[in-house]
Amino acid sequence: MKTRITELLGCQYPIIQGGMAWVAEHTLAAAVSNAGGVGLIAGGNAPIDYLRDQIRKCKEKTDKPFGVNIMLMSPNADDLAQLVIDEGVKVVTTGAGNPAKFIPAWKEAGVKVIPVIPSVALARRMERAGADAVVAEGTESGGHIGENTTMCLVPQVVDALEIPVIAAGGIADGRGMAASFMLGAEGVQIGTRFLASEECQIHPTFKELVIKAKDTDNIVTGRYTGHPCRGIKTKFAKQLAAGEKDGTLTPERFEELTLGALRRAVVDGNVDSGSFLCGAIAGMVNEVKPCADIVNEIMEQAQKLLGDRA
Repeated sequence: MKTRITELLGCQYPIIQGGMAWVAEHTLAAAVSNAGGVGLIAGGNAPIDYLRDQIRKCKEKTDKPFGVNIMLMSPNADDLAQLVIDEGVKVVTTGAGNPAKFIPAWKEAGVKVIPVIPSVALARRMERAGADAVVAEGTESGGHIGENTTMCLVPQVVDALEIPVIAAGGIADGRGMAASFMLGAEGVQIGTRFLASEECQIHPTFKELVIKAKDTDNIVTGRYTGHPCRGIKTKFAKQLAAGEKDGTLTPERFEELTLGALRRAVVDGNVDSGSFLCGAIAGMVNEVKPCADIVNEIMEQAQKLLGDRA
């Protein structure tokens, strides 16, 4: 399948793996890239030395294109922005802020810049700033979310921009990919489906929660802090939501309880105090498979559904 995204990124398939904090490390990124997509290493708040090592290890495992996701609200965003240039990373996705100040240097270094956006207004700003493409991410996504759904957001962003659009949020199979293409997207970003991949290094408890999740087993917490997050409906998540709703949990206390909660989920598998961030599509994810199998199944189904459009 050839689109402006495959041409832009030099990949076989227009599938990008989500840059999930604490999850998207070099093993997963390399596996997705070797499968024909584009894997991402999540920058998050990780130390620069660690991220440099992750990038170099990924290069050892794949000669295919891969990228780095930079969370712009991170205190080390400036250093990571320079690191991707120094290490010759060719793809950068960004979230949680405006990357405009970094784009000129990235473009000069030949880096393809793809901001993740939750609105048409921000998408337009990113195009004016020189972005090569955008990821239009609907509220169905795991982790930090906006309020607009993928079905509503993607076509509006497509209509507003000249650069290609990648759809994200609620996509786990070829049907979701085909639907995204019918809305005008030229690629998809997938996160939750890759949580249940053999190469994903998350705690086994996290994987088990994903594959056992039903359609109603996701929850959004943190709206009153200004940073809503979607995850699996554990007892801890329900306690957060209840405290948020009845006012017994102040925003400050909420932040205290959730500090480090993602690490406790990903690394420790701690269901009592961990935040298992995951998309609303988890109810469709029922089996752990290699990344190559996941990508191939998505592509085969999407191409069959799209027919001549593929």
